[in-house]
Amino acid sequence: MNPASPTGLAVLIGIVNSALLAVLAAVWLRNYREFGSTLLLGLLGFCAVLLVENLIAIGFFFSSMRTLYAMDPLVGRVVLAMSVLELLAVALLTYATLK
Repeated sequence: MNPASPTGLAVLIGIVNSALLAVLAAVWLRNYREFGSTLLLGLLGFCAVLLVENLIAIGFFFSSMRTLYAMDPLVGRVVLAMSVLELLAVALLTYATLK
């Protein structure tokens, strides 16, 4: 897979998203243990679902979905755009959480 292709960039963004989500999960888990807030438990669940989604997407990029993106370059660009939007959202959430 060419890292400069839309699919390659989407994989890299998925890896960054996963790393940011792991940071968020660690912070929220620590805070949940300290405060026991159901809001933090909800945030942990939200984070877990997004993390699983990112890991599955990365797996699909390296397997069967690669051929789909190769057949239609528009699909690769759309997936890249969605990954960038998710990265923006997770980055803002990480920034706000760590502040």
